Amino acid sequence: MPRHEAVERHIRSRIAGLRPGDPLESDAELCELFRVSRMTVRQATQRLVAEGAIYRVSGVGTFVGEPRVHRQMGRLRSFTEEMALRGMTVSSEVLAARLRPGTPDEVAELRLPPKSNVVQVRRIRRAGGEPMAIEDVALPPHCAWLLDVDLAEGSLHRALTDHGLAPVRATGTQVAAIADAEDARLLHIAPGAPVFVERRLVGTASGDPIERTESRYAGARFVFHIELT
Repeated sequence: MPRHEAVERHIRSRIAGLRPGDPLESDAELCELFRVSRMTVRQATQRLVAEGAIYRVSGVGTFVGEPRVHRQMGRLRSFTEEMALRGMTVSSEVLAARLRPGTPDEVAELRLPPKSNVVQVRRIRRAGGEPMAIEDVALPPHCAWLLDVDLAEGSLHRALTDHGLAPVRATGTQVAAIADAEDARLLHIAPGAPVFVERRLVGTASGDPIERTESRYAGARFVFHIELT
């Protein structure tokens, strides 16, 4: 194993038994422990700092950061699937589940006739009991059967898949924003705190759009990993 990976694994194992704000070994102590250069230690800690797993205070030391949820971009997974991969318990609070008139953007993106209704499902998504995101979904009216599904405990994507409407592809955008009063109340963050807004249009294998979603993530609780080749 490369020496910087050994140092990184050591730090991760230390973090697992500590709390946010607890001090970690200094660079000099790690150099002595692993008999490596300061450059190797910096290489080992660079990713941990970027993830928010640790943070540095100049002239003081290195400390355990607040835990964040890591989401891998580039694969279409539901929130439930992402959190399950990380061993986290998922729950939701349904804020709205209804049939309502679609907005012009929803009707156009879901390829519906003018003035069509849409099925709206709005939820707070939690992981480990902590609110992570506000998810607002619009679906075609033929998905009205979802209104009888328990979406507080169940996965919307799993329900769609079970009805032969498996989501297989998505396009979308991601932008940074600041929390408004409603974001702050629902996500338990301060007004003006950073939020990450993701908008997705999800389609089935036939190419038909099945879901238009806007998710507002608590910025301090999420890390998005992107792999480019």
